[in-house]
Amino acid sequence: MIRGFDLDDFIARRVTGRARSLFADDLEAHEGALRAALEGRSLLVVGGAGTIGGAFVREALRYRPARLVVVDTSENGLTELTRDLRSTAGQYVPEATTTYPIDFGSPTFARLFAAEGPFDVVAHFAAHKHVRSEKDRFSIEAMVRNNVLASVRLLDLVARSGAERFFCVSTDKAANPANVMGASKKLMEDAVLAYAAEGLVPATTARFANVAFSAGSLPAGFLERIARHQPLSAPSDVRRYFVSPAESGQLCLAACALGEPGDIAFPRLGVSELLAFDAIADALLEELGYVPERFPSEEEARRAATAEPASRADRTWPVHYFATDTSGEKAAEEFHTADEPVDLGRFAAIGIARPAPPSDVAGIRAMAAELGELFERPELGKAEIVETLGRLVPTLRHVETGRGLDQRM
Repeated sequence: MIRGFDLDDFIARRVTGRARSLFADDLEAHEGALRAALEGRSLLVVGGAGTIGGAFVREALRYRPARLVVVDTSENGLTELTRDLRSTAGQYVPEATTTYPIDFGSPTFARLFAAEGPFDVVAHFAAHKHVRSEKDRFSIEAMVRNNVLASVRLLDLVARSGAERFFCVSTDKAANPANVMGASKKLMEDAVLAYAAEGLVPATTARFANVAFSAGSLPAGFLERIARHQPLSAPSDVRRYFVSPAESGQLCLAACALGEPGDIAFPRLGVSELLAFDAIADALLEELGYVPERFPSEEEARRAATAEPASRADRTWPVHYFATDTSGEKAAEEFHTADEPVDLGRFAAIGIARPAPPSDVAGIRAMAAELGELFERPELGKAEIVETLGRLVPTLRHVETGRGLDQRM
């Protein structure tokens, strides 16, 4: 972190433009229901060391659950979450709090779930979330196994345990997906809808905007580049909706604790709130006292970053902004499709999509088995996987350019 820089304040002023949470009114209006859903309950958070999962944990602890178990594959992330919670003045942490560095798709997790459960509330955030993870058959297999197959296994565990509430995070990219990540999350949504419709799991989910400066995001990378005296790079033609990290946790908490089975929650944001990544980079540099100096190529920007300060204008910072040309990029964000019924009357700042489940639970399990068998084929290419996903997700319109984000700074 850059010394003396208040990231939360910057996000509120220069990214979301909101000093008060978008969801503050809804949380206040439903305070009693939130407390009834969480106070004294046993809470399992899968993927709780990430930005959104950690934000959910912090928001949920306001309502004083009796027990908290957090599972994540990141040992370091779990350690930092624990240190942060226990170092925050006035932070309630249940005496019965345990963290486990375990893969939620593993047999070890299934044994943990059976031994430590049942849990009243299960919230699931473990996911491959980056479009850049779509590279080849191996990266796609890992993504689909995590986002789809392991999530279906988790639904089966929850169905047998009788949890009161189950939440599984989705993404805006699941609406009319343009990439494998979005398609994998759409299949996860299909599973949530099927298990909810059959009364097996009281499951809800949420699609949401980009979480400003979340771990691994492009804006978070700006801070890393500045700390390392490297140039900034960003698309100039991509505009996205943004919520703060705290808002991401609040939306998921509302969907989990206040939603009805089969709900897909989303933030109610208008087109005037869309923001370009290069605009965030410019605002960040301005906040830190720099003037962006644009270069037409990555190489020129890198050379400028290594130049002695005296050889370039005082307090300038090299940037390279470009037109998007990588696979899987969607021109515009959508929180729901044209044929999904939407309820805008239940909450002030949260919309609810209520699509009909496209399959039953038997169909979901058959889909998972088909994908598992597909990945067992020794000769398997990306195109064949995308073709299969296109059949399973008819709304997938895969954008393939032959160029990935790993080829960008």
